[in-house]
Amino acid sequence: MTNDTTSTEQHAGARHRHQAGPAIAILRGGTGDHVEDVIATLVESGVTAIEITTNTPRWREGIAWAVERYGSAASIGVGTVLDVRQLDEAAAAGASFAVSPHLDAELGERAHERGLGWYPGAATPTEIVHAWRLGARAVKVFPAAQLGGPAFLKQVLAPLDFVDVIPTGGIGVDDAPDYLAAGAVAVGLGSPLVGDALTSGDLDALRERADRLVAAVDR
Repeated sequence: MTNDTTSTEQHAGARHRHQAGPAIAILRGGTGDHVEDVIATLVESGVTAIEITTNTPRWREGIAWAVERYGSAASIGVGTVLDVRQLDEAAAAGASFAVSPHLDAELGERAHERGLGWYPGAATPTEIVHAWRLGARAVKVFPAAQLGGPAFLKQVLAPLDFVDVIPTGGIGVDDAPDYLAAGAVAVGLGSPLVGDALTSGDLDALRERADRLVAAVDR
């Protein structure tokens, strides 16, 4: 694990592009009854990076099912990781990355030990650089829309172009290309993409949004 004394040049040598594509679907909440169906619909539409948050019922089972079903064809991670126990449980289920809304060096160390990509949350330039120097594979800029959207991201990345960022929070399906154009390596989309599919099981509407997202970011 790198530390605060690591130079930006050293870390820039390991530039990261999210291995499963430019969009990460964030599954949060619901009843727990539709997790597998939602994952299958997203992956079949081409959204092959899935983050299942720890406040989603059956999140451990969802991760394990997706990893067994799709293997290396999809990247399955855990979100809203607040403590080491959750990270360990996600790793045991087969997750390949871990996302937090905050920056916690202890979580970063454990993610490194368990071989998980670590995406901590940050909002300011100081927090973003600190996260990167602590060894984040990419920094979750959160909440992106409320911070100023693509314009904010472009301004921040002008001096911090060595940092890989994944903006998340309030990003709509049709907004994703603007964030990528502003310099993001990927975007995280929750309810604007997933809608109520985790509660209602409405997979047709989910498939339409997922298809639209894939078409938009693949331009």
